[in-house]
Amino acid sequence: MKVSGILATKTGGVITAHPDQQIREAATMMAKHNIGSIVVVNQAGELVGILSERDIVRKAVTHDHVFDMPISDVMTQNVVTALPQDDLMSVAHTMTERRFRHMPILNADGELMGMISIGDVLKAQRDKYRGEIDTLETQLMADDA
Repeated sequence: MKVSGILATKTGGVITAHPDQQIREAATMMAKHNIGSIVVVNQAGELVGILSERDIVRKAVTHDHVFDMPISDVMTQNVVTALPQDDLMSVAHTMTERRFRHMPILNADGELMGMISIGDVLKAQRDKYRGEIDTLETQLMADDA
């Protein structure tokens, strides 16, 4: 299965923020949309970082006023991304090994196409295996008839 298979099932756009926005604004967007991370883009819409709940918590441990800080001071800058044609198992392996839950998906021109989560990956695998199980059960029942 390819990453594009997950992107095809997702509705709505990617929630983005700008580096100069405050963490408070980003946290509000995360709560409103029930998401764990936000893609950070510059004025041209180019990916410059990702902000996760984990980033905020880590910074809050050492800074009392984290919610007043700009996103650029808290976000992860070296973002690992994937392409739509990438193998889903390879992407899942990267996410697991690098210990992050969200990955932006870019097209060949580097434009943001979407975001997948480790939950999306697990659901896609579950659905795939459920389909295989259903097929095998149907074949077994046909053989018994």
